[in-house]
Amino acid sequence: MYRANPTQPGCARAWAAACNEIIKTSDEGYNIVIDVTDPVTHDEKDNEVIGLVDKFLKAHEKTYPIITVANTIFPQSLLDAHGPSDFYKIYHRDYDRLSAECRRWGRYFERITRHKTADGEEYNPLQSMIDKMKVRNGCYKAAYELAVYDPLLDGRMFRGGQCLSFLSFKLHPDDGLLLTAMYRNHTYITRCLGNLIGLGRLQKFVAEQAGLKLGSLTVISTHAELDTGEWGIVEARELVNRANDILQK
Repeated sequence: MYRANPTQPGCARAWAAACNEIIKTSDEGYNIVIDVTDPVTHDEKDNEVIGLVDKFLKAHEKTYPIITVANTIFPQSLLDAHGPSDFYKIYHRDYDRLSAECRRWGRYFERITRHKTADGEEYNPLQSMIDKMKVRNGCYKAAYELAVYDPLLDGRMFRGGQCLSFLSFKLHPDDGLLLTAMYRNHTYITRCLGNLIGLGRLQKFVAEQAGLKLGSLTVISTHAELDTGEWGIVEARELVNRANDILQK
């Protein structure tokens, strides 16, 4: 069982198309496939939709704005401020200063950039993967994976933990660096658009560091829902319809 959406040129259009597909299946779906040709370029209509969704989220106290959601996957502002050589260290320093409640399950970027071996040695899986890409010699196209799900931390949880489970990077001979992300659960109003933007920024960073062309982003939501949060399903559908109106103008 899966539902594939037509490939979209950018994140905002991909989000709207996926939401439309979810609405067709009573606001919940399984194995929803989203494909974005260019996950980092936004045109005027994209930006208008992003602003629309962000305004909706900011109007509700218990939700995060799009930039916060995107930053859990890739902290673009830290990279811009400190450059690729220092921003890992600064991110980890800032993360360690968070309260225990904020660090309850972690952050995606922390999980993919800081890990300990069985003997307690710390290493950076993301940077190790990038270094591996640099010495590929054109031979290895499918050897670059990052696990986000941690069975020791996440295995007993039913909700409230990580939703992004796995990242798979592929080197396409013509299209460049591809990224496929798998979500165990995906809330399309509060998280999906910010996640797409964050994943695109992560993908661009990896491509630049490895000297590769940026390719497409594919996201598989193994379970997806048009979440209601502090609002009702009518409001959620109205938000999607307003986004459709912007994109169809």
